[in-house]
Amino acid sequence: MANKKAYSVLIMVMFVWGVNVPAIKYLTTQASPISMTSIRIFIAAIVVFAILKAMGLIRRLTKKEWGYILIGALLNVAIHHSLMAIGVSMTTGANASLIIGTGPMLTAVLGSLLLKNMPTIIQWLGFGIGMAGISITVLLSGGEVAAFSVGDLLVFLSIFSQVFSFIIISKASKTIDPRLLTAYMFLVGSIILAITGMIFEPNGFREMPYTNTAFWIVLIISGALATAVGHMLYNNTIPQVGAAKAAIFINFNTLFALVGSALILGEPVTYVHGIGLVLIVIGVLFGSGSFEYFLNRKEVKE
Repeated sequence: MANKKAYSVLIMVMFVWGVNVPAIKYLTTQASPISMTSIRIFIAAIVVFAILKAMGLIRRLTKKEWGYILIGALLNVAIHHSLMAIGVSMTTGANASLIIGTGPMLTAVLGSLLLKNMPTIIQWLGFGIGMAGISITVLLSGGEVAAFSVGDLLVFLSIFSQVFSFIIISKASKTIDPRLLTAYMFLVGSIILAITGMIFEPNGFREMPYTNTAFWIVLIISGALATAVGHMLYNNTIPQVGAAKAAIFINFNTLFALVGSALILGEPVTYVHGIGLVLIVIGVLFGSGSFEYFLNRKEVKE
């Protein structure tokens, strides 16, 4: 029963995260990407700190822990979210959705390499299949061969930045509660983003659509619900169901994002996106180690 509840929570989180992709696409059409993202992440930081304050989990950090926070905030928040926002503004929500779906596969393969633990043959196979899914999607999504857009590349690099940050986060989590770590990273990351926005988008904050009610509703919901509550719920369910199973649910994120891009943004979803989705799902199952996990579990039962 406990696992069923955790699965329900994961599906709900994937739905919120999936719909958040076209939401971010909408927000980038109304305001400067980096400036807007700094506000969205700052909202997330306030919400997470408010929740942790009620739970009595806020405490001061050591100098070493602040070092982890700064690096994590730079990679996981500032670079990841800024590249994501700019990338999504330059490509379609559908393409971004599928590229984002490769996260678990890249995390497993690159994480293994960084930790000097060579990926298995099946993981390498999954990496290749997943990359093939991305290539087919971005090159043929318009019905004809197209160039790999700058937007697609930026979205992909944002995932890379996030993957590298997981190594830092995993080390920091040994002494810091992951939820508190998330709160501090959001706060520090939002400040870095704000400074970056003032440099590269001089009029970003000045030209924010302050009178656009729809924009602010979407921005607040995206920051408070998708970014803040979503990350806290996801991190909390991983110990309950295991990292391998949790990674599988990321596929629902991709599916919901793809459907959301079609329904909310009115973007065309073609058979090419369908092929790309299938290949990426297979790539995630193989590359994240989930396929081997279930094979080994089946052998043990037999």
